[in-house]
Amino acid sequence: MTDHPARIVRAAQMPEETPRFPAVIVGAGACGLTAAIRLREAGIECLLLERDSVPSGSTALSSGFIPAAETRLQRSLGIEDSHTQFAEDVMAKAHGQAAPHLVKTYTEGVTQAIDALEKHGIVFEILDGFLYPGHRARRMHALAERTGAALMAALERTATAAGADTLTDSVVRELWLNESDRVIGVGYAALDGAMAYVACDVLLLACNGFGGNPSLVGELLPEMKNATFGGHVGNDGSAIAWGRALQARLADLGGYQGHGSWVTPQGALMTWAVMMEGGVQINAEGRRFHDETHGYSEAAVHVLEQPGGVAWNVFDDPLLSLARTFPDYVDAEKAGALRTAPDVASLAKLIGCEADVLQATLDAAAPEGSDAWGRHFKRPLKAPYHAVKVTGALFHTQGGLDIDSQCQVLRQDGRPFSNLLAAGGAARGVSGNEVSGYMSGNGLLSAVGGGWVAGATAAGILKN
Repeated sequence: MTDHPARIVRAAQMPEETPRFPAVIVGAGACGLTAAIRLREAGIECLLLERDSVPSGSTALSSGFIPAAETRLQRSLGIEDSHTQFAEDVMAKAHGQAAPHLVKTYTEGVTQAIDALEKHGIVFEILDGFLYPGHRARRMHALAERTGAALMAALERTATAAGADTLTDSVVRELWLNESDRVIGVGYAALDGAMAYVACDVLLLACNGFGGNPSLVGELLPEMKNATFGGHVGNDGSAIAWGRALQARLADLGGYQGHGSWVTPQGALMTWAVMMEGGVQINAEGRRFHDETHGYSEAAVHVLEQPGGVAWNVFDDPLLSLARTFPDYVDAEKAGALRTAPDVASLAKLIGCEADVLQATLDAAAPEGSDAWGRHFKRPLKAPYHAVKVTGALFHTQGGLDIDSQCQVLRQDGRPFSNLLAAGGAARGVSGNEVSGYMSGNGLLSAVGGGWVAGATAAGILKN
């Protein structure tokens, strides 16, 4: 969390001899870098101001999977999908709460982004063999490494090669606006702590959310105030602070990405594919407590409600093989997260529960019919059993500045600021206003799709 407040400075002009860029982007995460690539395609100079010494953000901590429909790659593989179906899936997972204009904008914009990034030399593949909760088609685009860090490195290389400029170790503290509410520049703290300034004609807030700000989490997400934060420390809520100071409209502040599979104490995300393909979550009493296929975001709340705020992911050999195809899980296993039991009695001893209770729980997770939560199983789990201890974590917030379909920040009366844009973690996403609305990949959908749209909007403002 930052130890300095985000500020609004009112002035007619920036200090003398302030350098100027047509477009300035706050944050060099997936959103900011995607927007920069789009701006450079339009021949527009842009400067990214990044707080870290190496751009990373929440994307680098994720698996780096970008959902997109009707891409060149998806079509080439014969996958039947459409923007309409994708948008329907997003809306269904969000229980109809997601902003329809952003769902349409992002599900279409992310396709353009993926296809353009391919032309820049980024090689994607589509995850095969399983579907994440809420998705009706194989549409997760990933790099071969299957890590967010690899995606970030590829985006940074592409933006740099396209001619975008980046200043790292630069924490934006001030937004400068004139009396007409037009952004004229920003003030940022360099590595030595001294303030520096840059003027601009368009400003894009592509910074993160507020998950790393305990005060805002306690205020806006009280059910997660004591949860482990598994996101990036740059999620300090600056965009919220600037929005409040500007009396901009905020939206979906109750939406967030939780994760019910945060490996403890090792501290890593375990892929939810194991749950989708037949794994179960068992509490300290030896019982299941929800339908794991509903999604890993809402699972965070369910896990935190269990005794001790923990659960065990229980699975078998075929699912272990699947888990080992994900680098994050491999790292967690190397750190000692995996436990193996030859039979139910040994698994019960490991968990600390009664063997007969656990046996009844596993017997109920069978292919015949559906369980108490309506889940259908393809097959029973078979010994030997594997288990990983997990807790619920807050990973990324999904609410923020309200924006229109062009990613322009809106005032309280719905009118857009003329040259202030927001996307990614700084803006409202497409997950609605609660944890269960988050569908796998929504964060990168907003970051990459939103970054692409915001870049196009900035280019249009500057050319007009």
